Amino acid sequence: MKKRVVALLMAAVMVAGLTACGGSGNESAPAQEPAAEAPAADDGAEAPAEDAEAEDAEAEAPAASDGSKILKVQIGPDPETIDPALNSAVDGGNMLLHAFECLLVVDQDGQLAPGQAESWETSEDGLTWTFHLREGLKWSDGSDLTANDFVYSWKRVCDPNVAAPYAETVLSMVAGYEDAIGGNLDALQVVAEDDRTLVVTLNAPCSYFGSLAAFATLSPVQQATVEANGDAWAIAPETYVSNGPFYMTEWVEGSHILFSKNPNYWNADAIKLDGIQFALIEDSNAAYSAYQTEEVLFIKDVPTEEIPSLEGNGDFYVDPIIGTYYISLNLNNEAFADAKVRRALSLAIDREYVGGTLMQGTYTAAGNFMGPGWTDTDGTPFIDKANGGNAYIDTTNFEANLEEAKALMEEAGYPNGEGFPSISYTTNDAGYHKVVAEYLQQAWAELGIDLQVNIVEWSSFTPMRRNGEYDVVRNGWVGDYSDPSNMLDLLYSTNGNNDGKFNNADYDAAMDTSRTTLDAAERSEALHTAEDILMEETACIPIAYYNDFWLQSDKITGSWHSPYGYWYFMYADITDGAGAADAAETTEAAE
Repeated sequence: MKKRVVALLMAAVMVAGLTACGGSGNESAPAQEPAAEAPAADDGAEAPAEDAEAEDAEAEAPAASDGSKILKVQIGPDPETIDPALNSAVDGGNMLLHAFECLLVVDQDGQLAPGQAESWETSEDGLTWTFHLREGLKWSDGSDLTANDFVYSWKRVCDPNVAAPYAETVLSMVAGYEDAIGGNLDALQVVAEDDRTLVVTLNAPCSYFGSLAAFATLSPVQQATVEANGDAWAIAPETYVSNGPFYMTEWVEGSHILFSKNPNYWNADAIKLDGIQFALIEDSNAAYSAYQTEEVLFIKDVPTEEIPSLEGNGDFYVDPIIGTYYISLNLNNEAFADAKVRRALSLAIDREYVGGTLMQGTYTAAGNFMGPGWTDTDGTPFIDKANGGNAYIDTTNFEANLEEAKALMEEAGYPNGEGFPSISYTTNDAGYHKVVAEYLQQAWAELGIDLQVNIVEWSSFTPMRRNGEYDVVRNGWVGDYSDPSNMLDLLYSTNGNNDGKFNNADYDAAMDTSRTTLDAAERSEALHTAEDILMEETACIPIAYYNDFWLQSDKITGSWHSPYGYWYFMYADITDGAGAADAAETTEAAE
């Protein structure tokens, strides 16, 4: 089993996967017909670093039947949506990463780099950000892309009719946001001074705004196409106009999505692949079979029962990522109105057993909501100052935790669970989710609670969770950037990703302070106060800190994995396998 230390303290954003695709649209726009040649890259622009040895190897790559070089990978089933404004899941995020490009990007070293903008600057007071777009930018259909496309796209994220789940997270610091989210979109202070200059005015300095400018939600989308097709623009190759290194050419539901090289991408000359085919496989055993037969060269969903046999296998990777596997309680359910009940449910879970045994050591027991990798305002690990430097829950002392849980249930009026209603736990059946659900049945039975397990398909799971159609539900978050607000914002009362509907005035006040103060120490204190409240109120139940584990053939070179849970294949190549060492070195360098 490969375990590598990942640079978790990067301050840059990686795209987050996202959610729901809406209903039917109006008449379709014409099919995309990319021009034969991409615009030349600016002289000063540099492609991401590539593995020199892999370039020198010149190994003949496997090709499709028509002679093209198609990389086939598995990252999940059909995504709920691949509309940048609506997505909030990792699988969709990986696709968006390859189809769209924001003003800025994050390179393989985790640093912010030019994307659609070749340069940018910030005013001395930190309130004005000016982005200078590259000359000759094009959409995948060959039409011109200008600064006005970003103005439209960012305002669309604020549109209450769109209901983008990330709107508050990515744009609340922009001047005019409150009016824009209320329906006056033109109030948002995002202005195109000319075709190549975008000016953004903030209501307060935001040190990580550069990371937001590299975040998938703020990708540009083509106004004419979206308005002509409604939500349906994002479900058909003919209307899925994008601006990244690849563009969609085929979507066969339940089978695959094919993204082909975009000749209109500004850096098309650096793209070696002719396409990336995302195999839409939900069952991990089916994914494993496809990997063994080389139908795909990469799978994200590895059968957990295979993990012991994969230890020591050069194709098997385990890397820590910045995020937490947790449980959401539906706080609109009267059963969870008492914080004592919520805390009892949390303390009755043996996190060391879950992480070390059920999850076979691939995840780590979580005593805090905010785990390793999040960066405090002074650059130190956020977790070091949390709760006075101590975990909120001592995961090494389960017996004492269980006794406290039983006492709390009695104090709440449910001795041995008497009078407490039967509840259900909703999850999808992937990875460790089902075995964790079965464990929770046993763990909460110790409190006298009857828990039913509700297994649903991925396509149904995320909308059910978002709509509050559950009692208890599996949840989790992988950071989009290392500022703690990225995850703490999830519990803000009006946040679109607040699945449990936690609503606490003191919590909101602490987060408001963190958004507006110019004092780094005060901001740090506010963020820590927010986590104190979250854990005291058991707004959700953290279980384990994430790691990613996957299988990747040594025929893939030049790709990398980020500590934000994404795989970057856009500058990858496929060889005959001789590049195994090169692939490993490339990944190591990125981490």
